Amino acid sequence: MRKMAVSWAMAGALIGLAAIAEDVPVEVSTLDASQISLHLYPFLTEQDLTTLRLVATNRDALSVFLPSKNRGHFAALALAPADGFLKDGTPAASAIALSDFPDSAAASKATLAACDAKRDPKTAPCVVVLEVGPAS
Repeated sequence: MRKMAVSWAMAGALIGLAAIAEDVPVEVSTLDASQISLHLYPFLTEQDLTTLRLVATNRDALSVFLPSKNRGHFAALALAPADGFLKDGTPAASAIALSDFPDSAAASKATLAACDAKRDPKTAPCVVVLEVGPAS
């Protein structure tokens, strides 16, 4: 009976996350030669959004979270919805940012896998909240 309750809870979380993912607004900014997309998920706190907007619009802040050796790189930041981004002023343990990928799909796939490995398996899967790629 306990396994069934956990299964139903996970199914509910996944359905809820799928519904969230369909209507997520995106803020797009250009910084030097990069385009940054910030996905505004409802689980993000005001503090999370303020910090992520700074990262998306400030070269120095972006380089702290997503250092890159290549100007034409693709990068992503993934978060576990249950953890959010900031915990007591520092990034949550499941917050993963990776850079220097050949395309956005590879950046998202690697970042999501690394984030999912760090999150509590009983919670909803990670989502990409920040994407970086060459400006078009």
